[in-house]
Amino acid sequence: MTLDQLYTKIQACTRPVIDSRHGGVGVLCFALRASRADGNESARAALGAGARYAVVDDPGLKGTEGMLWVEDARATLQALARHHRRRFSIPIVGITGSNGKTTTKELVRDVLARRYRVHATAGNLNNHIGVPLTLIGMNRETDIAIVEMGANHQGEIDLLSRIAEPTHGLITNIGKAHLEGFGGIEGVKKGKSELYRYLAETGGVGFVNREEKFLEELSIPVARRIFYQRPRATGEEGQRYQIALRSEKPHLQVRFWDIRSHAFRASTQLTGVHNWGNIATAVALGQYFKVPERDIAEALETYVPQNNRSEWRELAGNRFFLDAYNANPTSMRHALDGFCRHSPTPRMALLGAMFELGPYSEQEHDQMAAYVAELPLDEVVLVGQAFAPAAKRYGLTFLNGVADLIEWFEARNPSGFHIFLKGSRGMRMDQLIEHLDPATS
Repeated sequence: MTLDQLYTKIQACTRPVIDSRHGGVGVLCFALRASRADGNESARAALGAGARYAVVDDPGLKGTEGMLWVEDARATLQALARHHRRRFSIPIVGITGSNGKTTTKELVRDVLARRYRVHATAGNLNNHIGVPLTLIGMNRETDIAIVEMGANHQGEIDLLSRIAEPTHGLITNIGKAHLEGFGGIEGVKKGKSELYRYLAETGGVGFVNREEKFLEELSIPVARRIFYQRPRATGEEGQRYQIALRSEKPHLQVRFWDIRSHAFRASTQLTGVHNWGNIATAVALGQYFKVPERDIAEALETYVPQNNRSEWRELAGNRFFLDAYNANPTSMRHALDGFCRHSPTPRMALLGAMFELGPYSEQEHDQMAAYVAELPLDEVVLVGQAFAPAAKRYGLTFLNGVADLIEWFEARNPSGFHIFLKGSRGMRMDQLIEHLDPATS
């Protein structure tokens, strides 16, 4: 079966899925092999649950009714996604970076949706499987697509770019994320800038936040660049693609200008100065794609952070700042800075270990412990074995895991605190929230 023939087959399906448990009538199920499971084994269950077809690569299933056999189901998913994408002559915006990808994607989505029919990555489906699923989900009514691209090693952003073929793209920032896979900060710079290099090769447009280190230099190969930044001086205010930070407390307030130098303000529901870059990116893309400035401001003001990202929760007599979706040294410091600058006392920080740091792990956890020990916090708890030596060195409370944290929290029974909660996803720091509020689980 050729790619065109297979593509024709799947046009009759409602949507693609990779998990038979999340299927339904009329879906197309890709039976993907993974380290823990082989999707081929659940292909029959998917068809029994109503899937129209299952794309399989187990030779033993070849010829089975309802199953479309291919040599490699994952490679076929990627090829079909590219094939589908090439049927669209619309802007495809690629977003990558060490921190803030999902928040930026959601802000850009909400801003552009004020004028266009936007299709965007759902949640954080931003890898070699999630990106193809996002692309296949585009339909004939889509005006603009926003594709989030994640990576933990070099070459991955290049692969995703050659699947999604973005016409526009941006890097949110370069930070200490996935150091193990990238091989240090220089590896991160090289890996993330693969998006800029793809845009340079294809004549695409690169958006460049001049406030972030490395980005202007990394984007030099891109011939078509759109720069955005804060006003450098009072006299510069009024220029397009400049976004001023007017206030940080209690939430970020920004000001930006239209082509006639008319000013617009937006009071967002985001906290922490590190979120200025996410907001500024949404403003810049909104203006570039000619979304009216008043609509841009309204989209920013109505955006509510969720999914364990910069959320405030009132629980058990305390106010939690829940940023526990993931963590790396850069994002941890940025979020802690904002929390300490704008949260009333008493303050408590519950920090989970940071993963995928490889040989840099001990050094980065030690530096984080030293840093947090000097912050204006009334209580600090470090969770996870990677923090054990540093906690002892700096005299900070140490716990093995989240189960111990829950037990400690119940015994401590704090009240009236502003509590910062963050850690790598694998630490599952959000289980404390689920314990305190079962309705969230």
